[in-house]
Amino acid sequence: MAFAMHGDGAARQPAGGHTRLYAWAVFALTFGLMLSDYLSRQVITPLFPFLKHEWSLTDTQLGALVSVVALMVGVASIPVALLADRWGRVKSITAMAGLWGLATIGCGLSGGYGQMLVARAMVGLGEAGYSSAGGAILMHVFPPQRRSMIIGAFQAAGLFGTVLGVVIGGVVAAHFGWRHAFIGVGAAGLLLVVVYPLVVRDYKTVALVKKDDTAGSVARHMRVGEIVRELFVPRTAVFTYLGSGFQMFILGVINAWIPSYMSRYYGLAPDKAAMQAAVVVLVAGVGMIICGGIVDRLGVRDIRNRLRVPAWYAALTCVLLVTAFALPPGPLQYALILGGVFVSGGHLGAAGAVIADVTHPGLRATAIATIVLANNILGLAPGPLVVGAISDVHGLKFAMGVAPLVCLLSATFFMLGSRHYVGDSGRFEEPEDAASVPA
Repeated sequence: MAFAMHGDGAARQPAGGHTRLYAWAVFALTFGLMLSDYLSRQVITPLFPFLKHEWSLTDTQLGALVSVVALMVGVASIPVALLADRWGRVKSITAMAGLWGLATIGCGLSGGYGQMLVARAMVGLGEAGYSSAGGAILMHVFPPQRRSMIIGAFQAAGLFGTVLGVVIGGVVAAHFGWRHAFIGVGAAGLLLVVVYPLVVRDYKTVALVKKDDTAGSVARHMRVGEIVRELFVPRTAVFTYLGSGFQMFILGVINAWIPSYMSRYYGLAPDKAAMQAAVVVLVAGVGMIICGGIVDRLGVRDIRNRLRVPAWYAALTCVLLVTAFALPPGPLQYALILGGVFVSGGHLGAAGAVIADVTHPGLRATAIATIVLANNILGLAPGPLVVGAISDVHGLKFAMGVAPLVCLLSATFFMLGSRHYVGDSGRFEEPEDAASVPA
């Protein structure tokens, strides 16, 4: 059996092409929804002191309010993305964004910890397939040689949304109460839900077919087992899933706990701690874009650099952050934290681009969802919870200091993936363009 591809084995450009204005309009709206996604996800972190005081919560319980979102995203990402690949990415994005907006408002109306936990789980369910469906749309309207930067910028919107969530949450809670922070963020996200489907055109759903050599090269629909096999047989894909997932552990820790760290160890009020934490997260978002651009440039020389460079990013993250949290709080520690987070998310754009290159285009959203699954199950879900549990026993500073060691696993898997990338890449043609073949 063989997948349909061009005779030269190289990936083909989209058939119709998009105007530059349309491509960047799609990027702006997709970027905006990613901001809303992470605003809803991370607005809770500067509210920890308020919730801890009002409901007498432990750090483990607070961490669970972050981890439950990532857990739901991880568990539901693949089935939701598979549905998006078949039902349509734009329709799926609209439904998902509506759910997470309403669930965020529900968080502000919660009467206790149990209700809050359920509402946060619904936020995660709404966000489950967005990164993959949005990424699939962007990879269709931009050429392969720009995808690491574009996907890196798209993922950076998550950190920019985190910055806004930390700032808005801290400031609004300090002046109007924590409930208004949830309600305001949720309502703002619903506005984009109306605009997105009016502007963005979907691409035609790609048939999941294989050529069966035993039946005279007759094309037939792929079976479920073959779909799973396509997602996991390329060794490049498996190692990229693992490398990205373990690297997201430290980003989950930083996003969840840096506001509390600034409050406890730098003696800052919640709103001022939120501002300092926002700078940390903003630097991480800028790093995603810049580091993704570096990967694109070096990948032109040797495509294996698309995974080798992220491996070096992961190793450098570990060195800088372990050193930072070994030092006493102060300007030097803060500078090293900024350096560590700058490179910590540099792998995201490259990981998405690599996975798109080695999997069937009809499973593109599903393949990206598999990265999302790994990111959440291996990194974003356990990170805040594990650090919260360690903090309850040994203190937050110690917990933050040991967390970056996980990045060494990430570096190892990215290097292993680079060894197989040349053989796994460029096997499939691109789907027909949305401008010439309406969805």
